[in-house]
Amino acid sequence: MSDDVGSRLRSLRTLRGISQRELAKRCGVTHSSLSLIEQGKVSPSVSSLKKILDAIPMSVGDFFTMDLENGRQVFYGHEELADVGIGDIVYKLVGGDRRDRALSFMIETYPPGTDTGREMITHPGEEAGVILEGEIEITIAADTRRLGPGEAYYFETRLPHRFRNPGSEACRLVSCATPARAF
Repeated sequence: MSDDVGSRLRSLRTLRGISQRELAKRCGVTHSSLSLIEQGKVSPSVSSLKKILDAIPMSVGDFFTMDLENGRQVFYGHEELADVGIGDIVYKLVGGDRRDRALSFMIETYPPGTDTGREMITHPGEEAGVILEGEIEITIAADTRRLGPGEAYYFETRLPHRFRNPGSEACRLVSCATPARAF
């Protein structure tokens, strides 16, 4: 039984692209304990397993029923979207468990006063998005514009760009970028 749990946990962690050290840090379990569980040398208690799975996030029921061999999850609950954000900015990545995905599709949340940094960002590909609530100031090369709900953007990401929320309320937007970025 512990061997099944350990190998399943290792497969799930690998599928989600989370290192053993990162998962241990997220769930508050020592790295060595997590390693022993994955090797099948220690059987976790139900509460320990729940604590580990909460950090992925995944329910215990889904853990035992998910087809880890297939790796082709189609539907994602809110709690299954990996947060790949930086600092206070939240980037909820859809399909983060798919290593071969062709795009990065995210729900982004920028609290008031946050930005992607002083340095402009560049990477190959294209990005598009639509603002759901709040406002965001987007700078692309020398062009800056403030966008609100229902407004959208589309640009080549080789151009230097930056996102900033100068407003007093959080901004939520949905974005899609190609090719997929490794998070």
